[in-house]
Amino acid sequence: MSTDSTSAAPASATREIYVAGGCFWGVQKYVDQLHGVIETQAGYANGPATSPSYEDVCADSGHAETVRVVYDPDQVDVSFILENFLSVIDPVSVNRQGHDIGVQYRSGIYYVDEDDHLPIELALAVVQRHHREPLAVEVQPLQYFYPAEDYHQHYLDANPQAPCHIPAAAIAAASTARPQERFLRRNERLRALLSPLQYEIGLHGRTEVEGSGEHVETSEPGIYVDVATGQPLFSSDQKFDAGCGWPSFAAPIDSAAVTEVDDTSRGKVRREVRSASGDLHLGHVFEDGPEELGGRRYCINSAVLRFVPLAQMEQEGYGDLIASDAGSAGRTNGADHADRAEAH
Repeated sequence: MSTDSTSAAPASATREIYVAGGCFWGVQKYVDQLHGVIETQAGYANGPATSPSYEDVCADSGHAETVRVVYDPDQVDVSFILENFLSVIDPVSVNRQGHDIGVQYRSGIYYVDEDDHLPIELALAVVQRHHREPLAVEVQPLQYFYPAEDYHQHYLDANPQAPCHIPAAAIAAASTARPQERFLRRNERLRALLSPLQYEIGLHGRTEVEGSGEHVETSEPGIYVDVATGQPLFSSDQKFDAGCGWPSFAAPIDSAAVTEVDDTSRGKVRREVRSASGDLHLGHVFEDGPEELGGRRYCINSAVLRFVPLAQMEQEGYGDLIASDAGSAGRTNGADHADRAEAH
């Protein structure tokens, strides 16, 4: 999270991603079978800002045959969609899939949500391990998408004998693919446990409106715990006013309480911070904190934190984190509180 982050979008029932991998007949038929996919649409993406016809695209208009994929994020995540899509295309072919050759048959992943950029890059990194040649899958924000003519929509449903670069066996097997059971159980539990805003931030990486979080100005002694699991994350003695509009901390209570991963979304290189026990998106860490506190700034969303005042820490089972100095809390063991998931 940075000071110019956009505000959190309201919780929505669906999300979307756009995938190009050769003739859209086969890609649409394959993706239609995937668990959690609600709707697909064949079209032309990321060419000039003019609505093309199929003939224009075949004459090298610069557009890519693309499928818009609308899915339910409570049933699958974008990583599941991409993992399966990438498994049925040749990711190193340039402007070609199967017997189809041309710029319109190039491979690409086009996103409308900046938060999808990181999982896209991670999915491609996994695929790259299996190829010596560099991948030829372009990753771009969606610039333009024009629906294809009606007769192209779900073409293989009406014309099952039409040629297709995706094997029929792969299409048939797509309906049996399932995300990890752990993902489904976790999402069901968190949907019941968290507010819509907490869910969008924690699971979908959204960002609170600057200055809107309840803990931006909290200054009393205590600790901040994972809203889903109760894992102690940050303490008041490491909190400082960074003037950025989000709660800022110099360090977590315990380095094992959080994980950090590279985040290249929004055209920047940042370090995302996630809770180790709940695996929730918390915010980002920057190297511009006070030097006297170590030089780091953990910029965190209030919604994914629950504040436990010093006076209530003993009662709630965090007594071992009460420092000898009554004005601070949280410089000792944090890792052994991960088992409070059910109590909090």
